[in-house]
Amino acid sequence: MIRAMYKNIFIDLDDTLWDIHQNGKECLLEIYNDYGYNRFYPTFDDYYNVYMPSNLHLWALYRQGEIKKDELVVERFLVPVREFGIDDTAYAKKLSDDFLERTTHKTKLIDGTMDLLNYLKPNYRMHILSNGFREVQYKKIENSGLRPYFDKIILSEDAGINKPHPDIFTYALKNTNSRRDQTLMIGDSWEADIVGAHDSRIAQLWFNPSQDEAKDFAPTFTVRKLLEIKEIL
Repeated sequence: MIRAMYKNIFIDLDDTLWDIHQNGKECLLEIYNDYGYNRFYPTFDDYYNVYMPSNLHLWALYRQGEIKKDELVVERFLVPVREFGIDDTAYAKKLSDDFLERTTHKTKLIDGTMDLLNYLKPNYRMHILSNGFREVQYKKIENSGLRPYFDKIILSEDAGINKPHPDIFTYALKNTNSRRDQTLMIGDSWEADIVGAHDSRIAQLWFNPSQDEAKDFAPTFTVRKLLEIKEIL
């Protein structure tokens, strides 16, 4: 029985449980309106379509250790306005702090999150394993009602290394007293969650709502919807 194979589950937070796309977009719309960004971009979508590709690129660099957190949080807010003559690091840092604080008050979860967690809780030890920033992840988890389901919150800032590096998975195993062969990683990011767990010899469950194609190897499990996990575990 598959359930008997696993005792510990590491679960990614953003876009696996907490809807970072919708929550983040709501915060960016507030920023667009409150900071008068219509003077730069005629519509919010115009602004969003510049911000988001750059943000995703910067996060990819951050995961690989090619840039530091301070550069990420500043640069993602400077890229959309630099061409308009704004290149002020202090301004961008203040804007980032405002944005991150707003995100902590957003509570939209991926469909099926609570149902799944209630199903898993009696049978598994569950832990969050996230690359997100310490000052916001704990608040997001608390405010969204997720905290009671998890034994430990493992963040890349605490480990000193980001997913997908194998060392963060080893760190998480040690800090949760989990055995590698009894642990399953659930996440939406192919690179950070699935490749990272695979390279760390940890079973993987890929939450893949967009049905992207796997590269180089087949993950242990793949689902399109969170509630499909109930048919596996």
